[in-house]
Amino acid sequence: MTPSNPILPGFNPDPSIVRVGDDFYVATSTFEWFPGVRIHHSRDLATWRLVGRPLIRPSQLDMRGNPDSCGVWAPDLSYKDGRFHLLFTDVKRYGRTTVDGARGASLRDFHNYWVWSDRIDGDWSDPVHLNSSGFDPALFHDDDGRSWLLNMLWDHRPNRRRFAGIVVQEIDLSTGRLLGERRRIFEGTSLGFTEGPHLYKRDGWYHLLVAEGGTERGHAVVMARSRSLTGPYEPHPDGPVLTARNRPDAPLQRTGHGDLVEGPDGATWMVYLCGRPLPASDRCVLGRETAIQRMAWGEDGWLRRADPCAGHGADHGRAEPVRALDRFDRPTLPPAFQWLRSPHPERLFSLTDRPGHLRLFGRETIGSHFEQALVARRQTAFRYDARTLLDFDPAHFQQAAGLVCYYNSTKYFFFHVTAGDAGERQIQVLSVTPEGEGQSLLGDPILLDAGPVELRAQVDHERLRFAFRTGQDADWRWMPASFDASLLSDEATLPGLPNFTGAFVGMACQDMAGTGRHADFARFDYVEEVG
Repeated sequence: MTPSNPILPGFNPDPSIVRVGDDFYVATSTFEWFPGVRIHHSRDLATWRLVGRPLIRPSQLDMRGNPDSCGVWAPDLSYKDGRFHLLFTDVKRYGRTTVDGARGASLRDFHNYWVWSDRIDGDWSDPVHLNSSGFDPALFHDDDGRSWLLNMLWDHRPNRRRFAGIVVQEIDLSTGRLLGERRRIFEGTSLGFTEGPHLYKRDGWYHLLVAEGGTERGHAVVMARSRSLTGPYEPHPDGPVLTARNRPDAPLQRTGHGDLVEGPDGATWMVYLCGRPLPASDRCVLGRETAIQRMAWGEDGWLRRADPCAGHGADHGRAEPVRALDRFDRPTLPPAFQWLRSPHPERLFSLTDRPGHLRLFGRETIGSHFEQALVARRQTAFRYDARTLLDFDPAHFQQAAGLVCYYNSTKYFFFHVTAGDAGERQIQVLSVTPEGEGQSLLGDPILLDAGPVELRAQVDHERLRFAFRTGQDADWRWMPASFDASLLSDEATLPGLPNFTGAFVGMACQDMAGTGRHADFARFDYVEEVG
């Protein structure tokens, strides 16, 4: 079967791939979304199924307080001696790169951890802290039995190169103890922003693969090689081995951050991240996705694309649109859904308090970085229709529940049921957008009858509309205003903030009075449309 790109649509960035026998596994970043890390499985590199979300316990990951687009960065998945190894960064502070307009210190907190499991879908260990010197940790298992930790090195000092190169240090996989001193083996090329290291050995050469050029339109996969693991490394004579730099016509943009795998037939493939811009606004609401590209080793020992004259990867476009009709009739969430930051989901929601319903407990505002009751799934196409059935009886205006189209705490649209000053139920839209210095606009309320209400969000590229109805056979009532869905993208942002995730759609409940007023959702339908 020929893969169709992207192989993992929607927010699935920073892929790391490993093959065990006939099985391929890809791990991707989840940032502030819990559980941490998503692992997909395939046997043909074309059809993929979610099989693991390894960071699920409070002892493994607690992201309460982490800023937007921080949390779990760039997992690295490898296999050695019957055990899976997973490395990841938990980013606690992103920091700023300027102070009063001048280039100042950039203080950031990156903590790198290692967990392991004998089964890809089993329980993973508690984490072992490795270092905090930079992000994007990765393991390399040499053919002499030794293993090595790589990561990029962060230099916070003023007027320095922040991305200060790639460092390596031996690691004892029986304890997680680092041996010897770290060594800087590669300072990067002129593209800069050297990150995402992976190391491979072939025909006596050590091949170092890195991401460079930043995660925007200048992103690229760069390779270098050396006869010695510790260098010096000679960059690829052709420049980047995969990039969409200076190719605005390419359907897949922002291509970079790759990893290599060899199939049972000896073929070499690269998984990499990419973005698909909206045709009109040129914004990537689907976030950074995972694609795949056939590669080939040349007679000179360098890696190149197997089809240099073709577009990135294989066929472009999705074979089948998603049609997910989720019912909350089991004690666990459907696997497509995640929540934000907290390792204590029992404080946010229940699937057993009212059988057949997802009960959300009103917590902090949706814009909180600590504890908010928001459960959502990725947007994976430019056109979709989402619906849910809500049963909610607010006592006052500080309690709200409903349907949310969300990117992060600075940009979302919350179509919610609340109460007016006299306790009357009403429905309205809260728009939090990054326009200007950032704004929060509350639309005019519409009075709402008692009883369950069905909510609907319809997205067609840049256009977002909301509707509701209070009876099964009633006509939909569309809210008078439509909204700019392209604001839920990396490109629409307030200055100085990281934007590395993608748009989600889901359910939310907030109670700013702190009383935990709950809301019950009977179902969630997400149906994509072609085009």
